[in-house]
Order: sequence, then structure tokens, then C-alpha cells
Amino acid sequence: MDPQPEAPEACQPFRLVPFVGGAGALPGPAPGDLAIGGRLAIRRSGGSAALLQLEFELCGLAGVRLPPAGERPRRRDGLWQHTCLEAFIGAVGQTPYWEVNLAPSGDWNVYRLSDYRQGLEVEPCFTELPFTVTRSGAAGLGLTLRLTCPLPRELAAAGALQVGVTAVIEAEDGGLSYWALHHPGPDADFHDRRGWLLRC
Repeated sequence: MDPQPEAPEACQPFRLVPFVGGAGALPGPAPGDLAIGGRLAIRRSGGSAALLQLEFELCGLAGVRLPPAGERPRRRDGLWQHTCLEAFIGAVGQTPYWEVNLAPSGDWNVYRLSDYRQGLEVEPCFTELPFTVTRSGAAGLGLTLRLTCPLPRELAAAGALQVGVTAVIEAEDGGLSYWALHHPGPDADFHDRRGWLLRC
């Protein structure tokens, strides 16, 4: 049997847009000058190994509340209750998917779900998730977050991947706005795969 060809490496730029409508509780207004973009790549080395490379770039942070850096970043639940940058990754045609949460404080989490909003469990293959957070620009109004980490084995061994990149942004008054590549439904729902527009 001939070996399977490796999937091509893909470095994809992205830009997030805020959610602006909905039938339920509405999010707070997005800070007017805020822009969120970045790049995503999956680097496959053959077999069942692959690296996720994810970079977020935020500018225009006036009016945004950032969680303060802790002495020792650690795994935490509920990071999406404040400013949090996220990725949702699943294999095309398969129901399980993974949710990555990254806070500007350095705190993090990775969850595995068995299906749409079902079977949420902490992904045990991660015991740490180091990433860098750099402030930049005039008055520190820019922020870059970079993560490079191995994918869980189940994802790395899969074929084409479907990725959603999202952000929850907390304003100084405590209001939250929700950002994604695309908002396909009447509510801000990051778990809706119709909004996962990146293919790797």
C-alpha cells in the first residue's frame, strides 16, 4: 500500500468580525477602534504528529479590559467570561472537536467535546500550554499572542481539519462582545461549525 501523501502546510491569515444582532440577550457594543486578526497554520510532520501555530493580533485596545498577568499562568475554567482568544478545531466529517482558550493573562484551557456542545471534558494530553503575549504600539494599545503546540493525536491523525477562530472581548464597563470569522446564526455561537471557515 502506498503511503498517504502529507497534507500541505497552510498558513492562513484571518480577520474577526463582531456579532451585532440576535434574538436573545445582546452582547455589549464592540470597542469602536478594535481590530482583531492573525494567522493560523497546521504543520504536519508525517505520521500522527502535527503542530498548531496560532497568532492573534489586536490593535485599538482603548476601552478593552485585559485580565492582569498572573505570577504563574495555569489551566482555568471560565476564561470566556472575560477577554479570551479562542480556537475551535475538528476533523471534517467527524463530530468530536476541541476548544482552545487563551487569556492575555497567560491562563489557558483545552477542552474536548464529543459533539455540538456535548460531552465537554478537559483534554488530558495538555498539562501546560505556554504562549507569548506582547504589548505594543502607542500607550500599549496593541497586543500579539502567539501559540505553538502539538495537536491532540486524534486531530493530528485526521485528514482535513475545520477551524474556527474567535474572541470574547470585555469592555471596561464589563460588557462583552463576541468576535468570529463569521456569525452564521441569530446568536453568537462559536460552536456552530458553519462559522469555522478555515480549512487545514
